[in-house]
Amino acid sequence: MPKSTKIKIPLRASGLCWLWVTALVLVLDYSTKYVAKKYLSLYAPVAVTPGFNFSLSFNKGAAFSFLQNQPGWQVWFLGAISGVVSVGILVWLSRLSRRDTWSGVALSLIVGGALGNLLDRILQGQVTDFIQLYVSHFYWPSFNIADSAICVGAVMLFGKTFFKEK
Repeated sequence: MPKSTKIKIPLRASGLCWLWVTALVLVLDYSTKYVAKKYLSLYAPVAVTPGFNFSLSFNKGAAFSFLQNQPGWQVWFLGAISGVVSVGILVWLSRLSRRDTWSGVALSLIVGGALGNLLDRILQGQVTDFIQLYVSHFYWPSFNIADSAICVGAVMLFGKTFFKEK
């Protein structure tokens, strides 16, 4: 039998070396959601500073409560999307050079956030949110550490794409 000519890239040489960022996001996300569920009351805001509350809420839908009021299929649908996106990003990371720090960290943040919310969907059928920002009487939808990681990672990728050196 002929030997495979597949080139194996060691974990340390690929973008997978940034998976510690993913693990950190998962630990922070899970632990903060645990604390929020233990110490906060549902929809009872706790003021931290003007414009910032901790307020426990649950979301069966996607961002901005999109699909929130559906009968349950959306939990599995959104979970499947999170899973497929996470696998795609892991493949992307495996093909990325470890020297591409910015992209590696950005992708690791995104996959950490996606997996954090996926874990919530699998374990409880909904995502736990507890961070609430507002200005006067205008409230931003509540979010969590996983959502924040996804947003920061996306902004980092956007910044690299549109503002890279020539």
